[in-house]
Amino acid sequence: MDHAAPRYHTDWPSVRDEVSAVEWQARLDLAACYRLMDAYAMTDLIYNHITLRIPGTDHLLINLYGLLYREITATSLVKIDVEGNILWKPDTDYGINKSGYVIHGAIHKARPDVAAVIHTHTRAGMAVAAMKCGLLPMSQTSIRFVGHLGYHDYEGPAVDLSERERIVADLGAHDALVFRNHGLLTCGATLPQAFNTMYQLEMSCRAQVDAMAARTELTMPGEEILSKTAHLYQPGARRPYGVLEWHAMLRQLEADQKNSGFPPYWD
Repeated sequence: MDHAAPRYHTDWPSVRDEVSAVEWQARLDLAACYRLMDAYAMTDLIYNHITLRIPGTDHLLINLYGLLYREITATSLVKIDVEGNILWKPDTDYGINKSGYVIHGAIHKARPDVAAVIHTHTRAGMAVAAMKCGLLPMSQTSIRFVGHLGYHDYEGPAVDLSERERIVADLGAHDALVFRNHGLLTCGATLPQAFNTMYQLEMSCRAQVDAMAARTELTMPGEEILSKTAHLYQPGARRPYGVLEWHAMLRQLEADQKNSGFPPYWD
């Protein structure tokens, strides 16, 4: 019996003219975010997920399970509902990762203020996630998360729908969560804000791993300074996070695209 070869290609025709202008912009933004995660070494082969709510809908965009982040384009993104049902995807045998909607769908469903969710398995993030002390307030960057970071105990791979309510409860009103023995998660009212928060959380974890590896005594500011600093670094305390940085990040992507050998994210 002849069996058709799996259709694992990546050269789909653009859907720009087949979706609304609002959805196309969301696709552009999310594809750019995937590329930025790759540019800043926050990827794990084909794993992990970033989701973005299409404005004015209850539909989410997520990556195909099988593409590198540097391969993801606006057209290749899958449209799903918060329960993980696929509403549209490119003509391919690639699907989506169940963990993507178990974790992300739960947060989008419980937090209408959240437009975007990012989940990672970085080396430094996994290291801090395994530390009993959690994230230490040892740098200005990590102090940003004092009183604004949740922790969720490990329950195995996130494929059990019953875990959803516990993830949501442990995240609470925060925009950042450490999955113990697993990885990191951030979310935000905008995709640029969620990316900025993840970048800062990742840099905090890298700095902590480096400092602890030096095997020297670490200093921590006092409680009053920690509280004041954490407040000043919250979105809106001085300026919204991600907005100013985002356009610079897009310029970086456009410059890097010239020699990447991969299709541009805006395809």
